[in-house]
Amino acid sequence: MITILIVDDQGLIRQGLRALLELESDIKIVGEAENGQIAIDLVKELQPNVILMDIRMPIIDGVAATKEINHQFPHSKVLILTTFDDDEYVKAAIKNGAMGYLLKDTPSEELAVAIRAVNKGYSQLGPGIVKKLITQFPANSPQNLTSVPASLAELTPREKEVLRLIAIGDNNREIAQKLYISEGTVKNHITNILNRLNLRDRTQAAILANSFFTYL
Repeated sequence: MITILIVDDQGLIRQGLRALLELESDIKIVGEAENGQIAIDLVKELQPNVILMDIRMPIIDGVAATKEINHQFPHSKVLILTTFDDDEYVKAAIKNGAMGYLLKDTPSEELAVAIRAVNKGYSQLGPGIVKKLITQFPANSPQNLTSVPASLAELTPREKEVLRLIAIGDNNREIAQKLYISEGTVKNHITNILNRLNLRDRTQAAILANSFFTYL
């Protein structure tokens, strides 16, 4: 069971998210918070697996709360869920430890998939968010990009296919369906890709792939 803390300053939003997510048999809502300070306190008490975090909130906003939670409670993973896709919000949230960034118009079934992926340690980025990250993180990230094409050339054809799909934001299940392979095989390919390219996580892989898409 994946335990969830919903953090949003609007009660109707919290109620709506609770109603939608409680339809999922493997997801349990364990608490709600109306600002970042309450969220931090509840994470300490409830130790949720995933926190759905809004950005703009009183007292402590979502970015500051994400930073504190990531520092104090790294076992709880933050998935930003907001109406704002401003470049600075995206950049700050990812830099401060958010495992994903989605907009509130994300369909409920996609949100559930993202929650499951984040719970397993995979980054989840909504449509258009990867491109914003590319513009915000300069050429020294995720690594010295002058060496990247040679590293990309070492990937197998299948690994390049997987990396292309990561670049457009597909999750493991979608990649598996498109390539007619199992999710376990997808995970193995992603592990190999990260190791070959000396990358930390899926987000860095997506940024790199979008920067050098023509090499794939």
